[in-house]
Amino acid sequence: MRLLVLGDSLTFHGPQGPLPADHPKLWPNVAASALGGHAELAAGFGWTARDAWWALTGDPRVWSLLPRTDVLVLAVGHMDTLPSPLPTFLRHGLRYLRPDGLRRRARRAYRALLPGLSRLLGGYPVALPPHLTVRYLDSCVRSVRALEPGIRAVGMTPAVHRSPVYANVHTGRPAAERAVRAWASGADVPLLDVPSLVGDHVRSRRGNPDGMHWGWEGHMLVGEAMADLIRSVAVDRADRAAP
Repeated sequence: MRLLVLGDSLTFHGPQGPLPADHPKLWPNVAASALGGHAELAAGFGWTARDAWWALTGDPRVWSLLPRTDVLVLAVGHMDTLPSPLPTFLRHGLRYLRPDGLRRRARRAYRALLPGLSRLLGGYPVALPPHLTVRYLDSCVRSVRALEPGIRAVGMTPAVHRSPVYANVHTGRPAAERAVRAWASGADVPLLDVPSLVGDHVRSRRGNPDGMHWGWEGHMLVGEAMADLIRSVAVDRADRAAP
């Protein structure tokens, strides 16, 4: 079983920090190992569903992997729900500021203001509104099915956090989950219920100290559950194909 995972930092960030994509304890590799297969990861810090679409349409390495992929795992949508007081293009544009000292001061200022702004604005605007999350997820699935009809797609409901960076504010998550669930039902994309798996892990601070990323317990729970979901998809597909 060959998995292509399009994800954010929850796919490669462990209890102490980011790790190489092939680290065996990361949940995509836990899932692939349980299925007797291999996972390929295309991911980045803060990736939303829009970034997954850009990777799918703009990364030649991803194109080369599609013919050898059995299951597309859309492990995005989590960061879409986070408070984003600055528009995305301004927030991402901080990295381009020069000279270096100005860039560092701007980043420090934004990080200092982010908790207060998240609280003041009630968690809005979010990094990507739910209707756009759904639009990009749907574009990913439709495109892959057009190019490689044999690939099955699975997704995830948005994760939870208790991050002081956002003053523990996460009011945008419920609307995003409703939108993703409604889309997935119509698009025939099974979803992994992430909060039910890692909610207690995150809320009890057993994960990464940042209150957002997971410890090894969380990665194991998600990886094993993802493997179970993919197995059920394979069985369902076989049942449909049977005469």
